[in-house]
Amino acid sequence: MTSPTYTLQRQIPAESGYDLVVAGGGPAGTAAAVCAARQGLKVLLVEATGCLGGMGTSGLVASFGPVSNGERMLVGGFMKELLETMWREGAFAPHVVPEMLDRQLNRWVPFKPEHLKRILDRFVVEAGVEVRFFSRVTDCDMDGRRINGVVIGNVEGLRYVAARAFVDATGDAALAALAGCECKVVLRDTDTVSPSTLCGLLGGMDWNDPAYGSDWRGIDAVKARVKNEWVPQGIEDGFFTQEDRFFPGMNRIGGESATLNAGHVFNLDPLSIRSLSDGMIFGRKLAVEYTEFYRRYVPGCANVELVSTAPVMGVRDSRRIVGEFELGIDDFRARRQFADQIAVYNRPTDVHPTDTSRAEFDRFMKDFHGKDNLGQGQCVGIPYSILVPRGAENLWVAGRCHSSDTKVHGSIRAQSAAYMMGQAAGTAAAQSLATGQPACDLDTEALVGTLRAAGAYLPQEQLSRSMTR
Repeated sequence: MTSPTYTLQRQIPAESGYDLVVAGGGPAGTAAAVCAARQGLKVLLVEATGCLGGMGTSGLVASFGPVSNGERMLVGGFMKELLETMWREGAFAPHVVPEMLDRQLNRWVPFKPEHLKRILDRFVVEAGVEVRFFSRVTDCDMDGRRINGVVIGNVEGLRYVAARAFVDATGDAALAALAGCECKVVLRDTDTVSPSTLCGLLGGMDWNDPAYGSDWRGIDAVKARVKNEWVPQGIEDGFFTQEDRFFPGMNRIGGESATLNAGHVFNLDPLSIRSLSDGMIFGRKLAVEYTEFYRRYVPGCANVELVSTAPVMGVRDSRRIVGEFELGIDDFRARRQFADQIAVYNRPTDVHPTDTSRAEFDRFMKDFHGKDNLGQGQCVGIPYSILVPRGAENLWVAGRCHSSDTKVHGSIRAQSAAYMMGQAAGTAAAQSLATGQPACDLDTEALVGTLRAAGAYLPQEQLSRSMTR
């Protein structure tokens, strides 16, 4: 049944004077806003929650994806600056050591989300970024392939904000979709979609239990036993509501605290408010169940308690743009490097099981540990062209709504990659406004040069003024 539609007209206040509006204050959006502002742009950053950092803070996914290829740190620029700041200020978990950042392969790096919030606050304030929390972009004003302005909604009502350039870092490609850009709605267009997870915060952990040893090796050993021994035992015992054979588990972030990344919400449609709402309710039930699992099966957890679940769902995949280029699994397998790459990365193709079947679990394990994945000292390039909606003149995306296929998306959707994409998008916007070059025809040789000057690690030997298509 088709719902009725209504045509409404109203007058709303208009604002102008901004060079760049960034929609979404997660890793990608924060990096885009700060890096553009540092180049002299007047930037407005619009964020739906009350803090920056996205999944790392609001989502309680308090662990960065790998930042090294096992031989050297791959991240540079803004992301490296953030890591160095967090290290100096003690924002990482107590067991994190420098080698986790610069020479361990496939190492997730846990941190304190509350501390990250404050660091990002400081970064935007010092850069002169104007931030509006509790605000969303709800519509946009188009002139052909160019956006003239956006409509922002918050407790004050609606505002029309004009600007010269825009970055969509919403995760769901919300602004790109409003602008009429071609998009791929993943849950509806494919049958291989990572499920979502509602993460939580745990207290009362006894990290001094002998099982955890004296450093990170003991913690890793217990995490391996959780996955390989105690979860299968719980399934055999009939403990779980659903026979979910895989979950990332618990990450230590403090003296008695941890974050819980456990329990898949399968078949959740992140673009349906009904599905999101139902998923939050189910996710909170799963968080209680997994907390009790840890109490019952895992050493050091007898007194663990669920302090809070995240206020936002941990969505891994939803809607992606159709970009000037789609980064695909063949590029990943070939460890392809690009003349216009704006970052390099090394992380497995982490597309979680899509249901509770043994076949899907086996598929995931084969993909995650298979020969296609990047090994010691290797990386794949992330080209600029996956950040540009096809034909867009003054719109870029950054973060998980970039243009890639499902398997590659499972690798480069991580926060550490999103920060690098965000820096590239903000830098590209500044270059576009300075030169008049549209997003879809930017001089990428100049862009790479600017990013390198800002500390990005971009090892490609060949450069090109034209993007990969």
